[in-house]
Amino acid sequence: MTRVIVTGGAGFIGSALVRYLLRETACEVMVLDKLTYAGNLESLREVSGLPRYHFAQMDIGDAAVAGLFEEFQPDTIMHLAAESHVDRSIDSPLEFVQTNVMGTANLLNVATAYWQRRGGDFRFQHISTDEVYGSLGAEGYFTERTPYDPRSPYSASKAASDHLVRAWGHTYGLPVLISNCSNNYGPYHFPEKLIPLVILNALDGKPLPIYGKGDNVRDWLYVDDHARALWVINQKGEKGETYNVGGHNERTNLEVVRDICEILDELRPKNAGSYADQIVFVKDRPGHDQRYAIDAEKLRRELGWVPKENFATGLRKTVRWYLDNDWWWRPIREGKYAGERLGKG
Repeated sequence: MTRVIVTGGAGFIGSALVRYLLRETACEVMVLDKLTYAGNLESLREVSGLPRYHFAQMDIGDAAVAGLFEEFQPDTIMHLAAESHVDRSIDSPLEFVQTNVMGTANLLNVATAYWQRRGGDFRFQHISTDEVYGSLGAEGYFTERTPYDPRSPYSASKAASDHLVRAWGHTYGLPVLISNCSNNYGPYHFPEKLIPLVILNALDGKPLPIYGKGDNVRDWLYVDDHARALWVINQKGEKGETYNVGGHNERTNLEVVRDICEILDELRPKNAGSYADQIVFVKDRPGHDQRYAIDAEKLRRELGWVPKENFATGLRKTVRWYLDNDWWWRPIREGKYAGERLGKG
């Protein structure tokens, strides 16, 4: 039985990974999460009663992390804990540096000392973003060899954490794995991000804000496909390697919003008109990258992973989930985040 620590396991991608591990594998899982605004134990409700599930509320930058390693004795750590929203990084950049850079450095230090004492097979798996690569033009894709060119405080902090992981692997021999993923979407996504924000604003009759002209392009990856990819990388990936994870689903932001409105028009029609009537164009985000697109061929070729969902099937599942699960998102909208704009700079 593999013992796994998942940092940020109450977040969006982290909780999808924990649910996957507890449903589809025999792993024993320790969720380590600070439970900031985006951490939500309700996202783990369906697996939290299982005997293989454990939880520790803790900051990855705390010295107490070392004690958790000694107590739980993990075989692998899957590091997802991070401040992750570009708009919030524009408003509060130092919080991103503290968690994503200093927190990762502390975790690496603890993991290295633990691994050196323990010996045997161990893996430190770091989950990162395609935003570290910068911005693409109309053509081309990010590969594992693309030079880093981060453009926001968020992406710069993640780039720094990627470099730290590689440095610990090179200097101390720590067995590391890195993956960089495209934009995730799906159930349990905190409603500050584009897709859940549009779904819930549409249902509330609020404006659906589109930055600039809406022509910025992102590659979309269904979160359950990502969770499966992370475990494939953990089990089959070559130590020291980087793997890009993408869904091969490029869409402009405007196309995404219109697709959501079309699905809502079908599944929960308004009394009059279309949800698309609520679309408004607003001042663009400062430093808004034009296009991201991931080449995930290495992951397919070497480890055999391909996404199961395309954007049409994944988006319909996502919209349906939000329609059916207001128990999860309504307390967030009423208490933590009501859909207001962030990151004006």
